[in-house]
Amino acid sequence: MERESRIAQWLRRRATVRDETAGTGARSRTRPAQDREPRGRRWGGRGRQAAAGADEAAEERENLLLTAAEAGFPLAPAAHPSGYGCSCVRIGCPTPGRHPVSFAWQTQATTDRAQIERWLRAEPQANFITATGRTHDVLDVPAEAGYAALARLEEREERERREAAGDPGAGPVLGPVALLAEDRMLFFTKTRGRPEDEDEWWPCELDSHPETMEEHPGLRWHCRGSYVLLPPSRLPDAEEGVRWLRPPEPGTALPEPLSLLETLTDACAEYAVTVDGMEDPAPWPVR
Repeated sequence: MERESRIAQWLRRRATVRDETAGTGARSRTRPAQDREPRGRRWGGRGRQAAAGADEAAEERENLLLTAAEAGFPLAPAAHPSGYGCSCVRIGCPTPGRHPVSFAWQTQATTDRAQIERWLRAEPQANFITATGRTHDVLDVPAEAGYAALARLEEREERERREAAGDPGAGPVLGPVALLAEDRMLFFTKTRGRPEDEDEWWPCELDSHPETMEEHPGLRWHCRGSYVLLPPSRLPDAEEGVRWLRPPEPGTALPEPLSLLETLTDACAEYAVTVDGMEDPAPWPVR
């Protein structure tokens, strides 16, 4: 047999190595998908965390609203901030994110869980209001006065709890309390309802700007024909929006409004003296 030259041997070995390398490359290009590093791996974790955070926020929001309904507060959907304005179609809305969606909000307001869940699914960004004057009223005061009154009422609550230990007939001193955009504080109470003598009832519009009344400057009494925003409603240019300081507890009685009125009016009067003129009135509900 003719002996192969060294050059031919070298060329044959080189071709063999090249074929093996090409085969390995082909195999690497056809690796199963599970063996390859997924695309976007670096950012996928952040996306999942953001989605999980949004889901938790939506669940917390739903729980807050359903708890309020279970406590007896009738709810109706409201507009919400959209861009620099309001989600409603009104041009130059004077109360963006603060008013109900429907003019029929008084008949629309309900505590029905299924209906509230349908509203939440249909408009996940919506704020919600609660109609006052049915099962509850709301005493609405400047936040600074509210903090002073809240401290006094909590002291009274603790004192009466100790003194009335074991007395099932003792009524509550305080109920739910909410803070609206760091400007106003909302104290939830029993409602005046519908008095037997209609001459003793006044529409809530009469309390729209009672800061002009020396006996209770800055206080508004939301009763029949009015509403307030419920937590966790969002407001334009307000980081906190509306939040609970004392959340409602289903099955717990509300305090009588007159039992809070003296403390709140005293705090409002003190607040009026400490500021240079009264605060700008908050927008009144748009019907």
